Amino acid sequence: MVYGIGNPLIDIIVQVSDEDLSQLGIHKGTMHLIDAQRRSLLLTYLSHKEFSYSCGGSCPNTIITLASLGVDTILAGMVGDDEFGAIYQKRLIELSVGDELAFCDQPTGSSIILISPDSERTMNTYLGANRLYRKECVVEQSVRSADFFHFTGYMWDTPSQKAAVAYALEIARDAGTKVSFDIADPFAVARNRDTFLKLIVNHADIVFANSEEARILFDNYDAYECCKSMGKLCETAIVKNGKQGSFISYRQKIMKIPVQGPVVPTDTTGAGDVYAAGFLYGLCHGDTIEESGFIASMLAGEIIQQRGAQFSLEKSKTLQQQLERRKR
Repeated sequence: MVYGIGNPLIDIIVQVSDEDLSQLGIHKGTMHLIDAQRRSLLLTYLSHKEFSYSCGGSCPNTIITLASLGVDTILAGMVGDDEFGAIYQKRLIELSVGDELAFCDQPTGSSIILISPDSERTMNTYLGANRLYRKECVVEQSVRSADFFHFTGYMWDTPSQKAAVAYALEIARDAGTKVSFDIADPFAVARNRDTFLKLIVNHADIVFANSEEARILFDNYDAYECCKSMGKLCETAIVKNGKQGSFISYRQKIMKIPVQGPVVPTDTTGAGDVYAAGFLYGLCHGDTIEESGFIASMLAGEIIQQRGAQFSLEKSKTLQQQLERRKR
């Protein structure tokens, strides 16, 4: 079973031009934390465009993908006692995700995802209720019974969120639950570099980073060298390098996993989250590190061929059958 603590967000997905990004003063390809006023301004500016909605958040995307492929999962996080919070909880139940959402009187968080012509995604995240997730919300037995505890660098936005993750990490260490950490965002690394390095050394069994996050973490533009450096800090280190594939260091032995999928993506939203899901799927089914890397790359290649960060129920069933056939 995979237990995740994350930020449940309603994704608001909009196609924009590079000129739109420039007009809004937004740096492409990153995650911007915004307040309620900025959220209102963006929605007003984009009001003439077509919106689509889905349940999102980095860790939730990973957990939902795992559940859609038949892995037992639990998602913990904070939502508002509002329409979006109810929609989110209902969706988790429909997807067979174990529901440990907590509720509060703040609005459910949202992420306005701007998709530019090159398929890059730029996220503008209003955390809302997420910021209030706290230690008391963590269900100790769920962490203890999990094979993996998965979380991301996005949980380092408020003291209460950090305290909750720190508490879960203590439980995981005591229970022998493996810890999976997705660094998740370059800005999160820039704000918390020393903290993240200590966290990797002291707690993480598996660490996911893309090349930009790894560059900031290790002050090195070479993805291979970054993977090598990170591999000295934890058992399994993964650096995703876009079209160049990914590097995985396992007990300081490095392997390269090629890209599996189209050269020109439709939408890269959630590709890293789905990669993490594929890797954890492999480990949950007893696959080797290399085999798990190939599954991760395959699923990431599939998700970038569609709009949005999650597979449809029909697509999930097809992928699950493909993955199960490998073992026969």
